[in-house]
Amino acid sequence: MASAIIKTLRRQLLFGLKTSRDISRMSPAIKRSNSLQVVRSYHLARPLFGQTTTRPDREDISLLEAKQDPDTFGTLSPSVPEPEVPDEGDLQEERFLHNKPARSQKLSTKEYADLIKGHLKNQRIKEAIDVIEVRMKEDRVKPVNYLFNLVIGGCARVGYSKKAFQLYNKMKQHGLKVTGGTYTSLFNACANTPFVGDGLDKANRLREIMIEKGYEPNESNFNAMIKAYGRCGELKTAFQLVDEMMAKRFKIQTDTFNFLLQACITDTEYGFRHALLVWHKMYRLKAEPDIYSFNLLLRCVRDCGLGDLETTEQVIEQILYQSQSKPLPVEGITKEPILLEDGAKEPSKELQVRELNQEVPHEGIPNLLSSQPHLGSLISLGEIKKPEDRLLLLGGIESFLSEMGQLKIHPDIKTMTELLDVVPSTIVAEKQILSTIRRLGIRCDIDFFNILIKKRSMRFDYEAAREVLTMIQTARLEPDIVTYGVLALGCRTQEEARALLKEMKVSGTRINIQILGAMLRQGTATKNFRYVTEVLEILKQERFKPNEIFLKHLDNFNKNCEKINQAYDKQPRKVGRDEFKLEYNRYKLKLEYWMDHMGLKGLSLDNAVGVVREHPWEQYKQSQAEGYEATKNPKLRHEKKKRHSIRKIKVEELTSGEDKVDGGDDREGFFIGSR
Repeated sequence: MASAIIKTLRRQLLFGLKTSRDISRMSPAIKRSNSLQVVRSYHLARPLFGQTTTRPDREDISLLEAKQDPDTFGTLSPSVPEPEVPDEGDLQEERFLHNKPARSQKLSTKEYADLIKGHLKNQRIKEAIDVIEVRMKEDRVKPVNYLFNLVIGGCARVGYSKKAFQLYNKMKQHGLKVTGGTYTSLFNACANTPFVGDGLDKANRLREIMIEKGYEPNESNFNAMIKAYGRCGELKTAFQLVDEMMAKRFKIQTDTFNFLLQACITDTEYGFRHALLVWHKMYRLKAEPDIYSFNLLLRCVRDCGLGDLETTEQVIEQILYQSQSKPLPVEGITKEPILLEDGAKEPSKELQVRELNQEVPHEGIPNLLSSQPHLGSLISLGEIKKPEDRLLLLGGIESFLSEMGQLKIHPDIKTMTELLDVVPSTIVAEKQILSTIRRLGIRCDIDFFNILIKKRSMRFDYEAAREVLTMIQTARLEPDIVTYGVLALGCRTQEEARALLKEMKVSGTRINIQILGAMLRQGTATKNFRYVTEVLEILKQERFKPNEIFLKHLDNFNKNCEKINQAYDKQPRKVGRDEFKLEYNRYKLKLEYWMDHMGLKGLSLDNAVGVVREHPWEQYKQSQAEGYEATKNPKLRHEKKKRHSIRKIKVEELTSGEDKVDGGDDREGFFIGSR
């Protein structure tokens, strides 16, 4: 044992002497850099008593052991290999550097522009955006402002305002010049956006940017701004912009007044009297109305009211006073007021409607449309409540068409469709419209007949509504999906609904959620539980998603039925109680199963609407599906609807007499089961 220990000590001493001799032979620089490493190697190589003399490998030392080793310090720590995870950005950069496009892959600016125009023509918004954001980036081609303006304009036309402004910011990041056309497109995006509040905020910020940069808007910019502010409901700013145009000596054209009329349409309470001021301001500035002006005015007649009577009388006083060839010396009116009626808020108290009306005696209905307006035999404005009443303020159908004739404007089918929407809901008025169309030789399209069907269905004259199908056939036109939608308003029973669905199947027209919504409306109005249940079952079978209107009809129906059920609980002996409860309980079970299937079980109306509501911009974030109709037949999207003469329709032989109000009694009570 002692001899073994002596041999081990001798071996270690010899190894130490050899190491010292090797170090002494090194140069001074090598000594300083490697002495510590050699010492460390010596210590690592020196075995302890009871251990093997095997030298550990460098790779066997972990990072933790290396840090805890007292002999390891500074930069002399062993390098421990670690797994490397490739960075995605580095990989993209490497691919970008190595995958250089071929020269033939790059296109000219005109070719890129034609590519974008082709996509926009077929409503392929995402593909048009990808040309700039993906294709040109892969081709290593820097886009020019013309290409940016094309895509921004395409996004603006469909109301995709968020993307339009993102492209505008990218355009500035590329150092490209922002032109007047860019500003026009951006304001158009604000005008067409489905989010009015967001559109107004963007328009305000963009206008501030233009002021900060000292950019002077041109006529197109002003018109786009008026359109944006008007459609977003900011009428005061829209009218102020016109005053600014006049201050800068721009000639106010008819297009500008048309945008102001669009702004008036957004104000459902006061828009009609705003429109009257705009109309007569157009006459005073020698800007002749065009066909669009008359059509927009009819839209104001349909959708907008007069507002408070006192202010409306003041507006009419202002219009009548300014139309006089020899104006009366009225105290307080010394200059031309601005377009908005704020300038007419304090007219002379001596100036009364009756006094102005007596200057030029007129009898019969009033006419505020003419350049020489008058009130005729009108006594009170308090009776003006319905669209047909507001049309009478403009002189009625004959005066309206006569005014167009004096300006040498020929009415089109859209004018007659708008007129049909504002005339009294009677057969006599509808025959007058049809006779006028025949007399003027206007060619009709299917939209006119759709409005006629809707008008008759809304007054419950369903037989007359079905007769319009014969007119459509006589005019050599074909029903479209909207035709079946308005016909669905007349499906009061399950049998009528099934007959319409069968007719659609024969014609090759597929049902949609709007038609089912119209049927649901009739089923809920008549409280026909089985009809409502069948509509819900069809929606489930066709795999449609209910829209907001559909859910609101259903929610209102459920609330009304629950009130009736509670009323029956308080009157247990009332006739029909047991029958109602039997059908209602059966309906509730089926409704619960349907709601569960649609993923709406237990949700309130607001939450359910949030689930089914689709974001209006989602369609522009997805590529168009292969085989889409507009892709296969790009010309069909831009083809005008068929228009044919109705000279073969015998208007005098149409049903006349008293209007039928069929179905009025049905809506009072409830009906169980099929009728």
